[in-house]
Amino acid sequence: MSIKNIIALVIVVLLTIVIMQNTDEVKFTILFSTVYMSKVAVLTAVSVAAFILGVLVGRPKNKKYNISEHYDELHKNEDPNTLSDEDRDYISRD
Repeated sequence: MSIKNIIALVIVVLLTIVIMQNTDEVKFTILFSTVYMSKVAVLTAVSVAAFILGVLVGRPKNKKYNISEHYDELHKNEDPNTLSDEDRDYISRD
């Protein structure tokens, strides 16, 4: 079992304990309305919403990588004519 799985399991166990300790009904004011709900329902809804948001934000992007564009960006400022005048004279002599 990897360390990532162990940490996830510990978080789930701790979250379950916290949710089960808060079973009483309380008054919640959501925007302009007052609702009486169980703390279990609210904590569970917030936990699920946070998990979904974390998955959506944390997933890697599936961006295609085009090596030719990357190469062009890296080498666009290089001068293809790198020979000095002396070098050209030497090469052109026969």
